[in-house]
Amino acid sequence: MPSAFDALCGAILSAGIRQWVRICGRATSAQHSPWLDSPFGSRGAIGAQFYLPLAKHENLSVREDADGGLLESFDALRGPNFDPDKVHPLIREFYEHTSRFEFDVWSEASPIPSLFLWMLTRFVSQSMDQLNFPVSSLELAHGMKSGVVTLHRADNTRAYTVWLRQLNASGRMIYTEFCGIGQPPLAQGPCLKVSFPLPHGSSTVFLRPINEQNGAFRIESQGQKFGDSGFYRMVASGGKKHWDVRYLASLHEKLHLYVDAKGVLRTDHSISFMGLTILRLHYRMARTS
Repeated sequence: MPSAFDALCGAILSAGIRQWVRICGRATSAQHSPWLDSPFGSRGAIGAQFYLPLAKHENLSVREDADGGLLESFDALRGPNFDPDKVHPLIREFYEHTSRFEFDVWSEASPIPSLFLWMLTRFVSQSMDQLNFPVSSLELAHGMKSGVVTLHRADNTRAYTVWLRQLNASGRMIYTEFCGIGQPPLAQGPCLKVSFPLPHGSSTVFLRPINEQNGAFRIESQGQKFGDSGFYRMVASGGKKHWDVRYLASLHEKLHLYVDAKGVLRTDHSISFMGLTILRLHYRMARTS
């Protein structure tokens, strides 16, 4: 739990970020930009149980599936510039049956970005129990716990997929993440849509799928303007499903998934801001069964 001082600093910084989005962002709504729609948090922490009140509010059933995946079908990413049939079967299995895999993780960051991430995590992320970027090698040494929860409508169709990731060493929640398929209007095909609920808003990222050699798979958020793939910071604005949204063209995320020479599934994950890499994460994923 953050100290009272850390919580106060976090509240002030979070409020400042929301105000910046309201001033510098654009006003839109679910009616005009349905592709952006994503779950928002209310006041206070997000944490691992965020999906429970959401399920109750929308009258959805909750399933903790030991064989669940981030996507019901990897084929949903098929588009004019991406062929899922060319991707290694183990990568497809990971996306369709994520709960089968356990993770070893290690991180890289240069000193100045490390200090920035440490401050962001301590004063903002820990207060809202969300986006706790794993920058401590000691914490990561014990691995990461991963679980998939799905929320279903009365007709048994899937409404939401929630991916929960937690550090084994401390039990600290890293990400409460909603995953699905979305297509911004300027994208040339479906994207992986990833949303992180935040107090009174969300951070939503659209990642464009790319085929690479030898069955490797890359997704990246490099767009140029509103309506492209990329990073969107959203804040609730008055009426129901009305938002202020800031598109951050300078914030890029890239994940490269591949199977190495020993048949091990790996991921290299990088986040950059204004051309400067602020965090690199490396994952080794292995089946638990």
